[in-house]
Amino acid sequence: MPGRIILLNGASSSGKSLLARAIQARIATPFWHISIDHLRDSGVLPMARIKSGEFDWREMREAFFLGFERSLLAYVEAGNDLIVEHIMESESWLLRLADTLAGQDVFFVGVHCELAELERRERERGDRPIGDARRDFHRIHSYCLYDVEVDAMQDRDANAGAVIAAWRARSRPAAFDRLRERRDRG
Repeated sequence: MPGRIILLNGASSSGKSLLARAIQARIATPFWHISIDHLRDSGVLPMARIKSGEFDWREMREAFFLGFERSLLAYVEAGNDLIVEHIMESESWLLRLADTLAGQDVFFVGVHCELAELERRERERGDRPIGDARRDFHRIHSYCLYDVEVDAMQDRDANAGAVIAAWRARSRPAAFDRLRERRDRG
């Protein structure tokens, strides 16, 4: 049986990781928690050599994200349930992922956070370029349709409960199906 995906989309520093861990801790079946940050922070990417300028991230970026997205399909086709963090930087990225995961059970969650709080978190973290959160805030939700949306300013456990309850009650067509239909209608 194919796996299922709970896909979290939110600005940098919006609390996707905390929400993913809260969902993973509460949901009744085992879900993997997958994110770009895990690949970056685990040593999969040669970050020291990218930071030194030896490797150009701009030249690697497209293949990296394409490979990440295709790996999600492989995990799901093997029967793994996933909670995935992603930042849908553009409508074309979103539609590419929707096409890659066509026919799969994808539950799309919008994670919203106030701009001032995003910027505060970004400064506190110190591991993100300043300005990423602001850029994301003004862009990433504008072209999305979601199955459920949460406010990251609210209690994390309450948000996890809301996502799980909405996921259990999910129906078709799901948000990814509607996104593809919207594109195909032109």
